[in-house]
Formats: sequence, structure tokens, C-alpha cells
Amino acid sequence: MWIPIARYVHELMGHPARVLDPAAGRGEFIGSIEADERWAVDMVAHDGSQAFEGVNVIVSEIMAADLPEGHFDGVFVSNFLEHLDSQDEVYEFLVKMRTATATAGRIALLGPNIAYCAREYWDFADHKVPLTHNAAAEHLYMAGFEPERIIPRFIPYSFRSRLPATGGLAAAYLAFPPAWRLLGKQFLLIGRKVTEPATRTRSGAPLSGGARMPD
Repeated sequence: MWIPIARYVHELMGHPARVLDPAAGRGEFIGSIEADERWAVDMVAHDGSQAFEGVNVIVSEIMAADLPEGHFDGVFVSNFLEHLDSQDEVYEFLVKMRTATATAGRIALLGPNIAYCAREYWDFADHKVPLTHNAAAEHLYMAGFEPERIIPRFIPYSFRSRLPATGGLAAAYLAFPPAWRLLGKQFLLIGRKVTEPATRTRSGAPLSGGARMPD
């Protein structure tokens, strides 16, 4: 399922060449895209996994990981922010991602949108921080990214269903955006690193005039 999703997001980001996946899990995203450099950070060493072939792997908690500054033109964060302990930790994590991102580089945030999955959200004991697409956009802005694209409903909360979980099914879903409005319960945001302006406040952050909701 992840191959078409990963490639779709990579395309929305502008096909960045140096990509960081800071919460890589089993490598579903980083192992599905083509890029000149692929980096993955995870607390678990997935030895022998084909998904990490040709990938620079760092086994570490992300806030302790030694990442090159201003290096990555693409950062992909999937289903991670909700596992942090507080809204402040979300901000601190995104600031670290900004430090690792090259000027004008892009970050993609994918995660459950509590505005559309409140009933299922707390079924996971390690979900701690509730986020909507608006809250995620505000975090991006405060951390020094300009939100460029905001999709409140992107993919389903889970692909567990009676239908087979296949790449073909995922590709068909992505090709038909009207289905997103019905089934999408995870947001997708694309933000661009900008030269740090005057002090950004931690509340009431405006969205970019270029930030777009889905058609």
C-alpha cells in the first residue's frame, strides 16, 4: 500500500533529492521512493530489511540524532507527532527538522486528524497529542516553515477493511480525490523552509496566502 502513497507525497514535495525520514519505522516511505540520498532515523535497528538498502540509517531517538544542518531538501514525517508527549515537544521536534532542512526545502506531515477520527484516535494507548490540520499548520509556521498545501482529508485512518490492501487499490484511491472527502481521516501538509522572519508568535499564527485546501 505504501509504494504509491510514498511516491505521491514525494511528487507533491517536488521530488527532493536528499530526503530524511525521521521516524522511519519499517521503512515504508523511505524504501519506496527514488532519491539521490535517503536517510532514516528510528529507535529500532531493522537489520536485514530490504526497505533500508541504500539508505543511511541512524538508530537513535530522533531528538538525540546527529543530523547534518541545512542538508535535506525533503523531510517526511508520518504518524509520529501524535506519539510525542506534548504540543511543546511537537514544536521542538519541528524546529530540529528545520535546522536539518536546506533553505527552501520542504517538509511533509502526515497524521491522524482528530477532527475526523476522534472516536478511533484514543484506541491507541501511545496517542498523546491531538492534532487537526489547522494545529499542524500552526506548528509548521511557528517552527519556521511556510505551509504551502493543506489537505485536511488525505488517506483513511487505517487501510484495514474487507478489501485487499494492495498497491493498486491505494493508487486508485489517490487518483480519485472525491473519495478523500468521504474516507480521508489523516491530514497531509506540505511546508517550505523560509529564511527566519521577525519573531513568530506561538499563538494566532497566520497561514500563508498560498496555502491551499484541496480542490
